[in-house]
Amino acid sequence: MSNLFKDQTKKSDQYTEVTNLQLLSIDKLKELYSYPLNSDLKIRELYLSKSKKRLFIFYLNPIVNTEKLRESIIHPLLNSGEESHLSTIIDAEEVKSIDSVASGVNAINNGAALILEEGTQIGYIVDIAKFESRNIEKSQNENIIKGPKEGFTESLNMNLSLIRKIIRSEHLITETIPINRLETESATLLYLKNVANEKIIENVRNRISHIEVDFVHNIEKLEQLIEERPYSLFPSILYTERPDRVVSYLEEGHIVILTGASSASLVAPATFWSFFHTGEDHYLRFLYGNFSRLVRLLGLFITLFMSALYVGITNFHHEMLPPDLLLAIASTREKVPFPVVVEVLIMEFSFELIREAGLRIPSPLGPTIGIVGALILGQAAVQANIISPIIVIVVAFSGLASFTISDISMNYSLRLLRFMFISIAGMMGIYGLGAIFVSFICYLTSLTSFGVPFLAPLTPTYKSAQDTIFRKVIAHEVFRPGFTFPKLKRRKS
Repeated sequence: MSNLFKDQTKKSDQYTEVTNLQLLSIDKLKELYSYPLNSDLKIRELYLSKSKKRLFIFYLNPIVNTEKLRESIIHPLLNSGEESHLSTIIDAEEVKSIDSVASGVNAINNGAALILEEGTQIGYIVDIAKFESRNIEKSQNENIIKGPKEGFTESLNMNLSLIRKIIRSEHLITETIPINRLETESATLLYLKNVANEKIIENVRNRISHIEVDFVHNIEKLEQLIEERPYSLFPSILYTERPDRVVSYLEEGHIVILTGASSASLVAPATFWSFFHTGEDHYLRFLYGNFSRLVRLLGLFITLFMSALYVGITNFHHEMLPPDLLLAIASTREKVPFPVVVEVLIMEFSFELIREAGLRIPSPLGPTIGIVGALILGQAAVQANIISPIIVIVVAFSGLASFTISDISMNYSLRLLRFMFISIAGMMGIYGLGAIFVSFICYLTSLTSFGVPFLAPLTPTYKSAQDTIFRKVIAHEVFRPGFTFPKLKRRKS
């Protein structure tokens, strides 16, 4: 049985290789698409009485605009005179000629109509694609109060339109690159030609063009295929669903990647501060925006260290607590059978369970189940003397603080780090926590994103708009980030 499978695989590979070299023919296309078994493939046969030509139009019915097919191709052909060249008859923006089966199949799969004249091996393709997609809606994962509300959809043309609506410049380049071994799918690179650095563009281009898989259906998989360190705890590419945020990065010299089947985009290179910032920071006034960043910064440290510090202090450093507070904690833990570190880990894991359940439950019930579940489980666990009341406060505060980091990848990184810090604090106390935090900072400084240091421009230092932890007044933000090595270093004179 295994030998038979190997033989079939070998024949399949040989067949694909021959197909790529095969000249266009009607019978070959029918064979490749298993016609008439494959009901999606439609073949419209036309006989032009004036020129005495027999034409065959190949297309996939679910992904083409049938009205455009009639108005732009069929009616002009049927009403044509003695004109012999099809490209002058068809009423379309662009008509391309092809002579290979591979090119014809690729065009049909992407929503084009292939017109082939009987007895010839030259075909003409006309783009009449109509892929179904959602209307423009709000971004679900990046909600803001003040600023544009539009989010990307699963239509590449619509997403490009949203970007070009904001950047109306001839310097905005959209470059199409195949993203799989079969070259049936492609990614679109966007960058400002007069700003973006050529080496970074070439780096991103090479990463995409060297993908050796058969299918890459969405941008989420593409992100994992082109990132530098797949096992890294921190992401090296920014994932965003907002056109206005994409535009702000394009103007700074970053590269944006889009695909036709995803309602999001990738931004490269990305630094730690890219995940810390939000699109709303610059829509709020100077003081409001910086206050929002301060809250997020405190939330980051609280979610990382609060539970770990509680474990370290209560286990190893009792002298750091006032006597009254120490006695209060001891009295609440009098009947609890577990060590502090186990107690905290149980509650942290329970919080993660409730969070995950809230995401998977249908949206009308999710928030309700999460809140009610947390209250009931917490109260029941305290009354059963499984955990102490102060643990509920510590873990709830730590969990709520994690929601201040809106980026989903960075949020997961901090949640995983929290468990690591709690375990280290339970074994070695605050000294171990300090050591692991220093190691954590060293690890961050070793990371790069497409050649750019992960903590830039804080370290190493680059000339920039000083929009790192806190931002300046917009009128004083003169320079673009130096770590992207932009061609135009100044935003304003």
